[in-house]
Amino acid sequence: PTRAYLVKLPSRRSINVFFYDGPVSQGIAFEKLLSSGEKFADRLAGAFDDKREWDQLVNIATDGESYGHHHRHGEMALAFALRVIEGRGVARLTNYAEFLEKFPPKREVKIHEKSSWSCSHGVGRWMTDCGCNSGGHSGWNQAWRAPLRESLDWLRDAVAPLFENKAKEFLRDPWGARDDYIFVILDRSAENREKFFREHATHELNDGEKVAVLKLMELQRHAMLMYTSCGWFFDELSGIETVQVIQYAARVLQLANEIFGQDLEPRFLERLERAKSNIPENQNGRVVYEKFARPAMIDHRKAIAHYAISSVFHDYPDRLRIFSFTFQDEHREQFTAGKTRLAIGRTKVISEITLESETLAYAIHYMGEHNVIGGVGSFDSEEKYDLMFREIKTAYESADFPEIIHLIDRHFGKSAYSLKSLFKDEQRRIIGDILGSTREDIENRFRLIAERYTPLMKFLQSAGAPAPQELQSVLDLILHSDLRRQFKAEQPDIERLRALIEEAKPRGPQVLDVEISFVAKHFLERAIQKIAEHPDEAEPMRMLEQVAALVMPLPIGLDVGRTQNTYWSLTQTALPDLRRRAEGGAKAKEALDAFLALGRRLGFAPCALEPEAADAKKDRQ
Repeated sequence: PTRAYLVKLPSRRSINVFFYDGPVSQGIAFEKLLSSGEKFADRLAGAFDDKREWDQLVNIATDGESYGHHHRHGEMALAFALRVIEGRGVARLTNYAEFLEKFPPKREVKIHEKSSWSCSHGVGRWMTDCGCNSGGHSGWNQAWRAPLRESLDWLRDAVAPLFENKAKEFLRDPWGARDDYIFVILDRSAENREKFFREHATHELNDGEKVAVLKLMELQRHAMLMYTSCGWFFDELSGIETVQVIQYAARVLQLANEIFGQDLEPRFLERLERAKSNIPENQNGRVVYEKFARPAMIDHRKAIAHYAISSVFHDYPDRLRIFSFTFQDEHREQFTAGKTRLAIGRTKVISEITLESETLAYAIHYMGEHNVIGGVGSFDSEEKYDLMFREIKTAYESADFPEIIHLIDRHFGKSAYSLKSLFKDEQRRIIGDILGSTREDIENRFRLIAERYTPLMKFLQSAGAPAPQELQSVLDLILHSDLRRQFKAEQPDIERLRALIEEAKPRGPQVLDVEISFVAKHFLERAIQKIAEHPDEAEPMRMLEQVAALVMPLPIGLDVGRTQNTYWSLTQTALPDLRRRAEGGAKAKEALDAFLALGRRLGFAPCALEPEAADAKKDRQ
């Protein structure tokens, strides 16, 4: 949580006038910000009771995600409100330690157990169908909460004695080690892990025993993570928060099977099946587990499949870390023919969490677009691996793709891997690359059509005749593509950009859509960052000012907050030096003028940029 602590001292009751002179994000009127900030400040300070004559402490605790996530620009409103409160002199920020030092406690209070700020039923929201929900689906119930918690409680209690008995083989105090494992989670360096082993092991552990201890600790970590509160807070069993706690439970089941050789999954799913989803196609907890939790379970073969498929699209070094896995190639060769590729290799995968490792072979065949097939497995001899390598390579060299698929099945089994086997972030990135290539191909074909029929479209327009929608769609796509290219360029052609924008304005959201807003936003952010790196060069400032003049008036919901914030930081760091150097040099004066012009274009008031205006403001205050 983000916490703000306010203390109102009886001797400080005066109210001072406060003026705000910071940057205001695009699209937020100064009056609106001032009004909302004042109201927020009044609500915070209103928690104090003026009738009380003793010293008061108000603790205000809110979720950090409230500021900027749930409430856009909430972090600015909070900063503004706190500054208003301090400016008035009715309270000041403090913390518990300072307050207790100055005002020792005089009374004892008893905490009301099992209470909750978000639910009038105490902690019922985390275990019963109490009726509290987000309000988005009035017909839904939360009857799934009880069987979900019962399922997790059963799993926790089932693994606890198994954990304790196994851990006693290595650790003096298994539960004490479990508690201290937090320090390993916070720092997983080799030195810190060894320190943990020295402090808790009954004897000097070998590599295999260290792996066993870490897997035991991870089992307990996930057994605690599966009680993450947001899993019960919302309305639906198949919601992302509840699916996440079920995925934590799936990891407990996976580790329990590996460590203890006990498959607890069937009995767990019998209980979880009693939890009913509000969404008909998701049915119950068993279905949710099969749809969302099981595919997310990662083992060494899935990790190698991710690495091998991803390596077809990247040039990887011989040793690479991806998320919590390190991959070390023992042998790898890749072949290319047109759009198709073939990668065959053998790689050692190491878990950076448990230190467990395994060496596996793979063969991945990419046939263009989204078509990928591959196999992962182990070979008990070098001769068998070499045979697989030669046969698949020979089939690829003769472009016998059906034979390649047949050989992958024969050498690796039927559990073939595809793009769906990639971790989600990498899957989206590679699919994005594939779609980018597809999009480029479509654009090239459409551009030929546009070049041929643009004269006809202009004639129809001049004649007042309706244009065929099919041709207009083609022209819109090319116009959108050309705009996008200008914003992605390091140095856009300003006149070309101006002409494209003028052409796009009549088309409205058909061309000026959220993607144009996105690329324009990132262009502004890249440009202001380059200015921050070289704040003495006028030309980049002029270029950014010209682009901002073109795009900021457009109805595309452009977010320039980060650009403004970076500029504001420059007014505190670079602007004073620019002013000093401008007194004696034409080049610095040119950069200063460009900088101030850019600030005005970004919406900054003169008082924030001109010292004379600021001095006049101080006089008014």
